[in-house]
Amino acid sequence: MTTLSNNDIAHAIYLVSKDKTNSELHDVNDKVIKFLARRRLLSKTKDILERLNKIINHDNGKIVVKVLSARKLKESPRKELVHFLKERYKAKKIVLVEVLDEKSLGGIRIEVNDEIIDLTAKNKIKKLQEHLTRKI
Repeated sequence: MTTLSNNDIAHAIYLVSKDKTNSELHDVNDKVIKFLARRRLLSKTKDILERLNKIINHDNGKIVVKVLSARKLKESPRKELVHFLKERYKAKKIVLVEVLDEKSLGGIRIEVNDEIIDLTAKNKIKKLQEHLTRKI
């Protein structure tokens, strides 16, 4: 018996449902739910839906970016960040999800897909400490 990954299932759902009308989507959804129930995969639907959402966003050139900072970003740095991310990831649209982290000393942490760009003061202090205490 072949094991299907959640990513494979999400990709198959995307391919089957792409360019379908509402009534056709209803039938596809029913079949997908029956398939997941038959394979005892209903407990994995949250992960499958997250992966499906990433596939849809990728196909549409949309990237969801999580930004953690001590304070809300001001308009100018926000625009610069969006421009930088569009260039770096060749995206048509960037959606910033800002999360306020009161424990943060300063700076920002950017999470894009599986990549983390940590520009926080805490991380910089940690890197400096590692550099100063390394053995020569």
